[in-house]
Amino acid sequence: QVQLVEAGGGSVQAGGSLRLSCTASGYTSSKALGWFRQAPGKEREGVACIYRGGGSTYYADSVKGRFTVSLDNTKTTVFLQMNSLKPEDSAMYYCAAGIGGSWLLESQFEYWGQGILVTVSS
Repeated sequence: QVQLVEAGGGSVQAGGSLRLSCTASGYTSSKALGWFRQAPGKEREGVACIYRGGGSTYYADSVKGRFTVSLDNTKTTVFLQMNSLKPEDSAMYYCAAGIGGSWLLESQFEYWGQGILVTVSS
């Protein structure tokens, strides 16, 4: 059973930065690790994903140039460096593991973390 545990959320002012991390435990054969987010009253949306094998990355248009997804050397911890944060980035952020894909669809990920809150104030 794969478990994903997120860390690093919190509150920050607009223009600031936060770094989220997610560590996978258990048998992890998933090809990709990704990040999704869900703001109140909105559907969950894909933010970024990275392939554990080749390191390819994909981003939602709304975060390109501001967010960076990366892996540690063990490829079991995924990071999301978030810079130039905006109030509209406020959401619950979820880590996910699965086959991944450039479209960042929920259906491409089978394991999910509990989520961590990010709040950006103006």
